[in-house]
Amino acid sequence: MSVKKPGAALPRPQNGAEPQLLLTSLLGDFWYWRDEHVPATALVRLLADFDVTADGARAAMRRLVARGLLTVSRQGRTTAYGIPPRTSEVIVERTHRMLTFGSTAPKWDGRWTVVAFSVPEQDRTLRNNLRSRLRVLRFAALYDGVWVSPHDLGEEALVVLRELGITTATVLRSTEVPGGPVSPVSAFDLEPLAKEYREFADRYEPLLQSLDDGLIGPKRALRMRTELRVDWRRFPETDPDLPAELLPAGWDRARAQRVFVQIYDRLGPLAEIRFRQILGSVAPDLAEHASHHDSATVAELFATLGDRRAHGDTPFEQAAKARRIAEAARERR
Repeated sequence: MSVKKPGAALPRPQNGAEPQLLLTSLLGDFWYWRDEHVPATALVRLLADFDVTADGARAAMRRLVARGLLTVSRQGRTTAYGIPPRTSEVIVERTHRMLTFGSTAPKWDGRWTVVAFSVPEQDRTLRNNLRSRLRVLRFAALYDGVWVSPHDLGEEALVVLRELGITTATVLRSTEVPGGPVSPVSAFDLEPLAKEYREFADRYEPLLQSLDDGLIGPKRALRMRTELRVDWRRFPETDPDLPAELLPAGWDRARAQRVFVQIYDRLGPLAEIRFRQILGSVAPDLAEHASHHDSATVAELFATLGDRRAHGDTPFEQAAKARRIAEAARERR
């Protein structure tokens, strides 16, 4: 059997990630809990590894500053960017969830959270906003005005109703009467998600063999680890995370999660070398501070957060929430 060239065995994500997401992913992977700012020139060179132009990279930096997701400093003619205060704790928490999501299914007490609402058709904007917010909470529509979740999300649902000013709604915690014609689980269309998990695992699993064969160098490792992270991140946000009793046969999430974590961990040291190479070409004194984290070290960091856990009030969290609501509004209604 012929041996493939190093680049031939490597998967590519289905959609190219935008520069802002790539940049926050890179800094979130190799530069969190650092107070030093990274020169713009280094960030431009990092994004060049992802085929992002210099103009596109600098535009991404400006937009991230405008959104409060990066801080900026200037010394002479050098512009540099850093992570805002308290963002590192948020990164640790989100990375921990990303790395652990899908390893097990949640336990279930057999009860459903039900949101039943009546919003007049003329208030279409309000109806759409409510649906988007319920999707973000991982509810699904059983009927037009009846949304369900197997998770205990009553309080969260009430917060959404209060924030939107909806008073014609009821939130219940209830059990299904066996033998009914339609089960609440039918609200969740899992076939597309099952296909995505299967395709994710099939696409990335060969990368493990490429790592075993020593076919991946630092440059490709940085790109692949970042794109892998970007590719996986949507699953913890869109998967309803149903209890095991409600999952279909042949559910490939656990397999996809194992592939993700193994590759993420194994690419870390090589990717760090590339990050340091690029940073060192611009600011040698900063290069030694770059470091990667794997699933074990992230778990250790997460355990030390205590009351420094995320509370939803940082620009990073608010931007993530706004993005998810916007994405949910575009999903099938």
